[in-house]
Amino acid sequence: MDTPSTSNEGLRAGSLGLFESSIMALAGSAPAYSIAASIPLLIGTVGLGAPAALLYCGVAMFGIVFAFNFLGRSEANAGASYSWVRRALHPALGFLSGWAMLVSTMIFVVFATFPAGQVTLGLFNQSWSNNVTAVTIVGSLFFLSIVGVLIAGVTITATVQVVMSGIETALLILFAVLAIVHGHHVRTFRWSWFSPHVFHGTTGFFAGALVAAFFYWGWDVTANLNEETKGARRTPGIGGILGVIVVFLLFEVFTIATNLVFTSGQVSANSSNILQALGQAVWPGNGGKLILVAVVLSTVATVETSLIQLTRTLFSMGRDGTLPKKLGALHPERKTPVVASLTVAVLGLLLFVAGNYVSSVGAIFTDAINALGLQICIYYGLAGLSVVVLYRKHLFRSVGNFLLMGLWPGLGAVFMGVMFFKTIPTLNHTTLIVGLGSVALGVIPMAIYWLKGRPYYQMPSKLEREVRLNELEEIDQLL
Repeated sequence: MDTPSTSNEGLRAGSLGLFESSIMALAGSAPAYSIAASIPLLIGTVGLGAPAALLYCGVAMFGIVFAFNFLGRSEANAGASYSWVRRALHPALGFLSGWAMLVSTMIFVVFATFPAGQVTLGLFNQSWSNNVTAVTIVGSLFFLSIVGVLIAGVTITATVQVVMSGIETALLILFAVLAIVHGHHVRTFRWSWFSPHVFHGTTGFFAGALVAAFFYWGWDVTANLNEETKGARRTPGIGGILGVIVVFLLFEVFTIATNLVFTSGQVSANSSNILQALGQAVWPGNGGKLILVAVVLSTVATVETSLIQLTRTLFSMGRDGTLPKKLGALHPERKTPVVASLTVAVLGLLLFVAGNYVSSVGAIFTDAINALGLQICIYYGLAGLSVVVLYRKHLFRSVGNFLLMGLWPGLGAVFMGVMFFKTIPTLNHTTLIVGLGSVALGVIPMAIYWLKGRPYYQMPSKLEREVRLNELEEIDQLL
């Protein structure tokens, strides 16, 4: 097959196994950070229906997880959807899919670095966490330290993630058990919390789904690490599946625990520190502060996995020549995308500092974070559609093929598309301009390098836009 890039041009192959891949997926979804940042918003949106919103959005998200699983089995490429969507649909859609991932992830990294500094300082002195300069310094040090770990090598990165995510998960399980078994409950558990009727119509359903989608986002970092993983076309997909199963269970348990322990008014009153309030409710005193450690670790872990996605996608684009080729340069010994990492470090640090001190920049990032759902829907939805196109001639070979390669990913893509259009009327003009405008900026480099005749922009042949028999037989052997 004639493709514009290859998967053997220098990244350190075989560095990660299934366990590390699963941990990366878990860290990418950032359970403690997502719970702390999003549970109050989710409960404020759908009330006691928060567990249902996570359930139904999770079902749709698993369609996208399966899409990434089978797309990865057709081709291992650090660019992930950037490469797969090109092959299945069109080079322009492939580039914009990768660009949407870059933009959404960069916005999130800059936005998430502030809480890392804030929560860390809050562990020692609550007043320090309100000092913008102190938070900026600590957050910047966190950010630069993470970039340093990334440049040091994927094996070191994975080891750090295993330690951080292991402690984070253990703490979350501990507090979940305390909340459900020993906590003071303001209400009793009801199975009706999972009922579709709890949304009172489709408007409420999609409002909850939009918030729930942010909970799960980030697990696909395993796909960007496929060139560096043992069994590059099999292991990352399985790691993503296992990681999403774990975060799904953690999200459900904590939404149930929050419903049990707090009234809606209490959730609203503690919207900025819901996990801290939960920790004190079930373990008063210093013991309850341990849950803040989970939030710090989760924030650092998800910033790290987000930077992995950024640097690997930039590396793949540089290697293909769809962005400056320097971005495809590797560290001679570590075999990490050093130029892409340094580029992200400089740009991210500048945006982080500007966002904290320049009110207009900070306001732009606030609007942009609200539009992340639009950008997520773009590249997840295109991936769901791509797997159906690539495997279209093999969907009816078995029930499993039809369900996991076709129906489920297809429904996931439709779900993302509906969420995209349902979101637009709920956002203000600034948010739409920033959210969609940042994606539209990708047309500029796309036009420049397309006119330069980069091979990536050659239209895939009809044969290339499908998984052929010899590929499918190899995939079957890997199932």
